[in-house]
Amino acid sequence: MEFLELTKARYSCRKFSKKEVEREKIEKILEAGRLAPTACNFQPQRILVITDSEKIEALKECTKFTFDAPVILLVCYDKNESWKRKYDGHDEGIVDSSIVSTHMMLQIAELGLGSTWVGSFDTNKAREILKVPENFEIVNLLPFGYPAEDALPSVKHEERKELQETVFWNEF
Repeated sequence: MEFLELTKARYSCRKFSKKEVEREKIEKILEAGRLAPTACNFQPQRILVITDSEKIEALKECTKFTFDAPVILLVCYDKNESWKRKYDGHDEGIVDSSIVSTHMMLQIAELGLGSTWVGSFDTNKAREILKVPENFEIVNLLPFGYPAEDALPSVKHEERKELQETVFWNEF
């Protein structure tokens, strides 16, 4: 599949089958994240793979958006290792983790699986439940798995602004 076809076909899946995701596929997804570019190649991303049903159930204490996915990735970055911009101290860890997450989401889609980015959750509760080290900044959850037979994109999936509304050439 060509890249633009893949990006058009990929949607935020919010309904998963109970089918287990093969370990080889999970590892391929993680490899796509490992190969993602990061600021100064510092690679501060830290990913917790959650397949234990009890831990996934416990995550429901901090978000209703687990969608009963069989696998959830908790994407973080180590703030002791992320690159900081010298001009203003801006921490690029959240950008690095977002790039890593996007690479994994596209690999998930290419494998015929579904995923959705979850940012709406209680990070303090997630930190407590999953015993996340203090130096790790939590960025997002990435539930994924085989889409349920009746899984569909949201009605807004194909709504996109025209390029001229979001892209400018040489000046705003």
